[in-house]
Amino acid sequence: MIHKGVEFTVTAVAPGIWKWQFRIGEKIVVGKTEARLDLLAIRRVQLRIDRELKKTAPT
Repeated sequence: MIHKGVEFTVTAVAPGIWKWQFRIGEKIVVGKTEARLDLLAIRRVQLRIDRELKKTAPT
């Protein structure tokens, strides 16, 4: 999937556990989240991408 030009993946590891990964430039960010619904897990990753993009944006 792509959010704001950043490709990311969200994969079910166990019921209610999702593993995610995305890359911004040379930096790869990975993690896990707990969510019953896949759409909620995806939204959490999108919010994380937004935070990372905000950190790397020139001020």
